[in-house]
Amino acid sequence: MAAMLHENLIILVGAPRSGTTMLQRVLGSHTRVFTHPEPHLLTPLAYLGFYDIVEKAQYDHVNGAQALRELVDELPRKEEDYLEALRAYPATLYARLLERTGKTHFLDKTPGYALVLPFITRLFPRAKYVVLTRNPLAIWHSQAHSFFDGDYAAAQAQNPVVEPYVAGIGKFLVDAPVPYVHVRYDDLVADPEPHAKRIFEHLGLPHEPGAIDYGEHAHITKSFGDPMSVEKHKRPVASSVDTWAADIRARPDVLDLARDVVDRLDPAHLEAWGYPKDQIFAALEGTSAKTTKRNALNGYRFKRKVLLSLRKNIQHNQLGAAVKKVRYYCDVLLRS
Repeated sequence: MAAMLHENLIILVGAPRSGTTMLQRVLGSHTRVFTHPEPHLLTPLAYLGFYDIVEKAQYDHVNGAQALRELVDELPRKEEDYLEALRAYPATLYARLLERTGKTHFLDKTPGYALVLPFITRLFPRAKYVVLTRNPLAIWHSQAHSFFDGDYAAAQAQNPVVEPYVAGIGKFLVDAPVPYVHVRYDDLVADPEPHAKRIFEHLGLPHEPGAIDYGEHAHITKSFGDPMSVEKHKRPVASSVDTWAADIRARPDVLDLARDVVDRLDPAHLEAWGYPKDQIFAALEGTSAKTTKRNALNGYRFKRKVLLSLRKNIQHNQLGAAVKKVRYYCDVLLRS
């Protein structure tokens, strides 16, 4: 089954806060599709040293990368043998997950995949790729209000998502190393049925109109994904499409910062996203200024806020020093 899964693997590509969890639930509501919230299986494989390398590790990752390249060079088919070995790991896990469901397709949605797409498309060139894009400023607005209490500058400083994801996904759309189906968030929520049908056709699956009503189906909810907004509705809705524009228009300082961010984006990538550079701010013209209300605090948001707050400047403050000291003693104890 692991070998068959190469064609039945669905990779959903999208930036964080772009609506991918909503689309994941729509596609996961199909009777032949099984999915799990953000497995994060493939990203680490891209950083083992053959393609890219982590900046720091508990082992000598620099020598490890060189040794891996020399080892691969001795394989009969070299890189192809290495890819085949890597492919066996996630494919086996995907297949095991499918075995107990009776379904035929596994959908993997992990936002970080968008940053290593050249590797993933080499790893699974026969997978079915679905790309969801959204106005980059809407993504930034959602991130700022979900995790930074509406502080766009803090979101940009601590966890910038616009530039790397526009570049990563934009290059994929322009280069088209594998076949894919692309849908814009605004179009999907405005009229979900034809776009869902088009996606299912790309996947080689029969169209099931009931999948659009994802709230009527059971879904796995765990640590990752976006349980904050997707639970508010049972199907795609367009009520928040221009919320970002009203908020940014009401805050001139944020608008100036937004223009700086957009100026740094590649026009070709924005064109491929379906949001041309000269139209990024178009929604501002037809929207009245209105700041976005602060989101109600729930368990997920509270955990994220605490982690982000504690992690801020962690390498240089007293808390960081204390954590490092505790980790040192824990390592000593665990080695005994």
